[in-house]
Amino acid sequence: MVLRVEQDIFVVRQRGREVAAAVGLEHQDQVRMATALSEVARDLLRAVGGADVIFYAEPRPDGRWHLRVDLVPVGPLPDGRYVPQSGAVARLVDSLGVVGLGRDTVVRMSRRVPVTAQALTPERLAELRTELGRSVPGSALDELTAQNQQLIAALDEVRSQRDELAVLNTELEETNRGVMALYNQLSEELEETNRGVVALYAELDEKSAQLRAASESKSRFLANVSHELRAPVTAIIGLGRLLADSASDPLTEEQARQVGLIRSSAADLLNLVNELLDLAKAESGRIEPTWADVDLRPVFGQLRGTLRALATRPEVELVVEEPPSSAVLRTDEVLLAQVLRNLLHNGLKFTERGEVRLRASRRDEGWELTVTDTGPGIAPDLHDRIFEEFYQVPGTTRAYGTGLGLPYARRLVTLLGGTLHLDSEPGRGSTFTVALPASGA
Repeated sequence: MVLRVEQDIFVVRQRGREVAAAVGLEHQDQVRMATALSEVARDLLRAVGGADVIFYAEPRPDGRWHLRVDLVPVGPLPDGRYVPQSGAVARLVDSLGVVGLGRDTVVRMSRRVPVTAQALTPERLAELRTELGRSVPGSALDELTAQNQQLIAALDEVRSQRDELAVLNTELEETNRGVMALYNQLSEELEETNRGVVALYAELDEKSAQLRAASESKSRFLANVSHELRAPVTAIIGLGRLLADSASDPLTEEQARQVGLIRSSAADLLNLVNELLDLAKAESGRIEPTWADVDLRPVFGQLRGTLRALATRPEVELVVEEPPSSAVLRTDEVLLAQVLRNLLHNGLKFTERGEVRLRASRRDEGWELTVTDTGPGIAPDLHDRIFEEFYQVPGTTRAYGTGLGLPYARRLVTLLGGTLHLDSEPGRGSTFTVALPASGA
């Protein structure tokens, strides 16, 4: 097409819209392309007196088709470049600029063809050229009428969008008011909760301080009572020993039996006093381990010798396995011996038939010392309770102890940097496992 007079601007606009529709651009894009083309045509007509207008349908490397329009000015552009009079023109198309083709300077614009458009095969393009060649351009009045209709449609769409936007703004304001009300409510509830949490923490701190004070008082009480009881109990044991001594006046059989009961009861009471005193020391933190490299073989040998006398039932055998030659760990020998002696003593007391066995085995970076018995066993729900002070498994009596030995043993194991664990079921015996690191705590 040629652009030489103002009448041609209408024809170029009309042809631009027709070509855009033919290649498959959507209605809004057709209007945009036609509007951009008429604006550029008007600028070139005023600036250089016109141009030649050529329409192209070309494929791009990305597989998309583009509608391209080249406007070849009939004269040189000012400064060799083109600047549209309205900055909005460039937003109507995908690209707008000036390119050089040989000696010519061309104003080029393009718009992508939708992927949903009919495929632009060579046959389809030839058919479109034929159809466009047969169409007769309308008059300026026709194009002005069409342009007015497009403008009215655009205004209606803008008005509709404005009304929708107003509705959305109203809904958004209502939502914002609801959100702010909810936020204020949540803020008040959170503030109230925070005040409650602060008060609860203050109460917990107070209770913790009271518990610490009560624990310290209990430890002091146990220590004081133990010290006060130890002297008279020791005196009772000494007097009982004197009464039963062969150098003293002879006792009747009944007197000897009663003196024996006195000595036995005093010995039990002394054991209780000693256990109370040991527990008080452990709770007050007055027990400090003396760390040294300890060979388990002498420790096990000493336990084997000292506890063999306690295995008075012929149906119960005490077995202390010999540890490996490399069984050396860094610990406190006295405290460790107390723990093992306590566990073995418990096993011998509660086992009526079978054996009580002590063994040592290497595990990862430490040692496991296990005391296994064939006693009555302990229900799983009582595994934690037996480590509570003064607790005894239902069905046992005070003849079996005070309920302080296991809590004391666990505290000592903790001081040594290890753990004391119980594995037991009713009717299947019990296994106490002392796990200690080889290098100490």
